[in-house]
Amino acid sequence: MTRYLRALRALAFAGLALLTAAAGAGQLSRADVARRILPPLQVGTQPADLPAWPITSDLTPEAGPVGWVFESIDLAPIPGFEGTPYNLLIHIDSTGTLVSVELLRQHEPVFLSGLGEAPLRDFLAQYAGLNLSRQITVSTAYGERGRRRDDSRVVLDGVTKATASVRIANQTVLTAALAVARARLGFAGAAQHRPPAEVRDDVFAPRSFEQLLADGSIAHLRLSHADVDALFADSDGAGRNPQAATSPDATVTELYVAYLNPPTIGRALLGDAGYAHLRSFLEPGQHAWWVATAGPDSFIDAQFVRGTSPARLGLRQHGTPFELRDFDIAPPPPPGAPPLNAALVLRTAPLSGLDPGAEQQFSLSFTHEHGQILPQRVVREATLDITPPAAYFRFPPAPLPDWLIAWRERAVELSVIAVALVLLSIALARPRWLSVSATRLRRFRLGFLLFTLVYLGWYAQGQLSIVQLTGAVKTLAAGQALTSFLYDPVSLLVMAFTLASFFVWGRGTFCGWLCPFGALQEFAALIGARLGLRARRLPPRVARVLDRGRYAILLALLLCAALAPALAERLVEVEPFKTAITVGFDRAWPFVLYALGLLVLGALYYKFFCRYLCPLGAAMVIGGKLRVLAWLPRRAECGQPCQTCRHRCAYDAIDRNGTIRYDDCFQCLDCVGIYHDAERCAPLLLYRRKGRRVTPAAPRQRTATGATLPR
Repeated sequence: MTRYLRALRALAFAGLALLTAAAGAGQLSRADVARRILPPLQVGTQPADLPAWPITSDLTPEAGPVGWVFESIDLAPIPGFEGTPYNLLIHIDSTGTLVSVELLRQHEPVFLSGLGEAPLRDFLAQYAGLNLSRQITVSTAYGERGRRRDDSRVVLDGVTKATASVRIANQTVLTAALAVARARLGFAGAAQHRPPAEVRDDVFAPRSFEQLLADGSIAHLRLSHADVDALFADSDGAGRNPQAATSPDATVTELYVAYLNPPTIGRALLGDAGYAHLRSFLEPGQHAWWVATAGPDSFIDAQFVRGTSPARLGLRQHGTPFELRDFDIAPPPPPGAPPLNAALVLRTAPLSGLDPGAEQQFSLSFTHEHGQILPQRVVREATLDITPPAAYFRFPPAPLPDWLIAWRERAVELSVIAVALVLLSIALARPRWLSVSATRLRRFRLGFLLFTLVYLGWYAQGQLSIVQLTGAVKTLAAGQALTSFLYDPVSLLVMAFTLASFFVWGRGTFCGWLCPFGALQEFAALIGARLGLRARRLPPRVARVLDRGRYAILLALLLCAALAPALAERLVEVEPFKTAITVGFDRAWPFVLYALGLLVLGALYYKFFCRYLCPLGAAMVIGGKLRVLAWLPRRAECGQPCQTCRHRCAYDAIDRNGTIRYDDCFQCLDCVGIYHDAERCAPLLLYRRKGRRVTPAAPRQRTATGATLPR
């Protein structure tokens, strides 16, 4: 047996390795992509450091890539709700604008024979024309709706009943596209955690050159011969400047940098007319700087051509380089400035993603040569950090992560469900008052189950499913974190409560009170009784075989999730939850017929699916083993000889000896009510007929761990 177990484990690990490899590989060839790109555009060869195809144009072959096309699976393999990442073909242009997002592969349960893929494709079509410099979020039926646009934010229409799935799709699109934009388009790096600051055009005060230097509006760096020589101290260029020894403190250059977009700085350095001219040519999201040097050395070399980038000057922010190009403006020396040897107005590309309110790092390069025949060049950089004063900017708040937006938008639903969970906890913790009256318990139970079915299930989409377990297996097998659960706050809240209930009450809290399909089965049984259908019970031997079959189904689904995920996607349809709850029977007729058939069986055999077929119920039973207390009260007379509770238990969860099988109990509280009701409890009736009014003390209850508690 040990040998077979080892072989099975080896097979499982091999399958997990194959699954992990498949989840991270693109599926299209260059020819596949080329068929999707129309002339005059052409598909180039992927660079070695980026899994993306460059798109060039026959009209401007010298311009380089005019866009990039890539598969999301190579850059953002974010696990979906079911555990498998989306694969999307994304096309962005050279400005970071999304041209198209095409669905290649998805495994989301709600879109697989549920709603179908059409709503997902319609959702993805909304990305066309959106620029990555703007915050893109998804609306839900519970929050704002409509593709609302403003200067920095776009809200896309979500898909009803697929909130978590489309949020994961949105995160996939943005993560993959931004990875390419940062690598090839100069977008701000991952260290930027908030939208770029916005220049306040309403802030202006006359300032002199000295005042701008004093408040940091103009950054200044003075370099002496000793400073420059120190840059080469760890290289072959050390000691190559004789002036560092003869006049170490003499000035080599003084670098001045100022951000020109704010009116106070721009008007002071360029004059009113020059500043107005600059702003008339600046495009949205474009930034300009005044850069000048004084002293013997200029930052402009002899090869510099107007309209190009100064070879010796660089700009970085958060480690991301940004190209600086000459604006071809010859600014006059501002009043009060020292004698300058060069001055330029430099600009970035539009929509570069640079944050003008955050620190920027300018670098000025120096070169030392050594060797006579084949001289070697050693290049070092001096850096100047500049952060313009905050008073010139408006700082938008940092955007919330998508999963947190989902929680915020569903605050009302989460609050209502939380109140319901607190109410249920009170009812289960102190069940005597509620259950001693059969009428009161019936009204409370049916009312709560109606809430579970209509509000928690059909409206809030809080039906837990075996798909969440199989998805977790696939996600962990792929080496990913279970972050996709964060996008479904209602289900996560119910999961957390269910896990906590395992330790206190066992498996029945979810199955008996919080499962929308379970509630639907109870209402089907009530309708069946009204129609005159006689409730039946399976023979004990058949019931035991079917009960064990649930665990076989659970094991098969988990193994398939790890070893044969495509098969698992079909086998999870043993659950009718998606048909009956998620899409409200709006599905192909075989699925609807199957779900209705189970409800008919539930009307004849109480909770048939829950008790004999449900793989999630089997997992709940395993979780219920964590239960600490045997909290349902029993007497010495229970089962010896009294059989009242056993005969009335619709779940057959009470043995002939009076012991409650917690693995089969759905916590309907009927037996608790009988226990406390002197009109229904046979031992209490017997004592009363004998003239004894005092209820006999219950025997001490034994906990699941062996400890005893008085009742």
